[in-house]
This record gives sequence, C-alpha cells and structure tokens, in this order.
Amino acid sequence: MALILSIETSTTVCSVALTDGEHILAKKKLIEDKSHASHLTILIQEILNTSGKQMSDVRAVAISEGPGSYTGLRIGVSTAKGLCYALDVPLIGVSTLKAMALEAKQSNEAATMFCPMIDARRMEVYTALYDAALEEQLSPCPMILDESSFHETLSDSNVLFFGNGSDKFKSIMNSSKASFIDDLTPSAWAVGLIASEKFESGQFEDLAYFEPSYLKEFQATTPKSLL
Repeated sequence: MALILSIETSTTVCSVALTDGEHILAKKKLIEDKSHASHLTILIQEILNTSGKQMSDVRAVAISEGPGSYTGLRIGVSTAKGLCYALDVPLIGVSTLKAMALEAKQSNEAATMFCPMIDARRMEVYTALYDAALEEQLSPCPMILDESSFHETLSDSNVLFFGNGSDKFKSIMNSSKASFIDDLTPSAWAVGLIASEKFESGQFEDLAYFEPSYLKEFQATTPKSLL
C-alpha cells in the first residue's frame, strides 16, 4: 500500500484527501467558487496535520484530470506537478467523471448504470457512462442534452444521473428508469481510491507533458462591464 495525496479542483469544489490503499485517512472539501488558488495548499496542510503524516510520507500525487473548469483544472494540475517534482514521486491522473461514478456507486449499489454530468453551460454537459463494475460504456464527451438523450440506454437499463449538470437533464427527462442524486459533488477521496489501483500497476503520467482533459478548447469571454 502507498500513501497517496489526491487533489480535486475540476469544478467549484476544492477537495483534497489522503488515502492508503482502500483506506481514507483524511479528507477536506470546500465548496466555494474561485477558492482553489487561495485554499488548496491550506487544505493539503490541514489533512496532513489531521492524519499525523508528513509531506515526505507521500508516495504519489493523484489529480482529478477533468473534464471541468479550465481554470480550476490548471490550478490543480500545476499544484500536483509542483508537489511531484519537489517530492520526486509519480503523478497519477484520474478521470473526474469516473471518480464521481465511484462516489455514487458507494451509496447506490443497486444501480446498474452510472452517468455523471458536469455543467458546461446552457444545455451542455460533460458526461460519460459506466456500468455497475465502473467499466466505461460511453467515453467522456461534451453533450448537448435534449429529451432523446440516453434514450437507448434507458430503454434497457436503470440509470443513475448525478453531478451539477444533471439538474437540467432532470427537468426534461420523464423515463421511469432514470433516477437522480441532487447533491453529489466531486471528491478527492474517490480520486485517491482509483489512483491506488493505478499505483499498484505502475500507471503513471509523464510529468513534463501531462495536461488536463478539457474535452473542449478554452473560450475566453468579455467581461460584462465591457459589453
């Protein structure tokens, strides 16, 4: 087993955790917009203090690689890379959507399909689809939602939808096979549990070239005051 520090900054959530194999030693989560830059390192120090661990005890850093907020992901990845260089430990990238599916599965074992959704503005979301074993059935992708979305899947399976993008799908979906979790937000501990498996099999990222999984190009917007 190895002590892994995990970081989640893909949405408005700023979350960190320490895991050792399947054990969650410490975790912290702050749900506050634009809090990542000012609070991330503070939260990391807090979980180290809580667990009685030192930064030198960390054997790998896991990062929630996206999709999600461009700025949030950049801050998380930059911090994770800096720690890896300083500690001389490997970086492990974990899909934000798969980590969300793991979190949903732990409290909803009866569900057969898991569909995380991250808000991408208007009726668009970043989404993926996982079966009960968390095997990927639909690769992470941007999707514009309408009444026909996931029609074929819902004709055969019960699907659990969750994440901050699922609310707008709930408002247009009327299938009896669709259910929703209203308050699930990405958590670093789920990133850590998946990263533990990757650590054991040596699935590490290239520190020099690793980039977040944005799924879409960054689009700058003009401040309202200038419109």
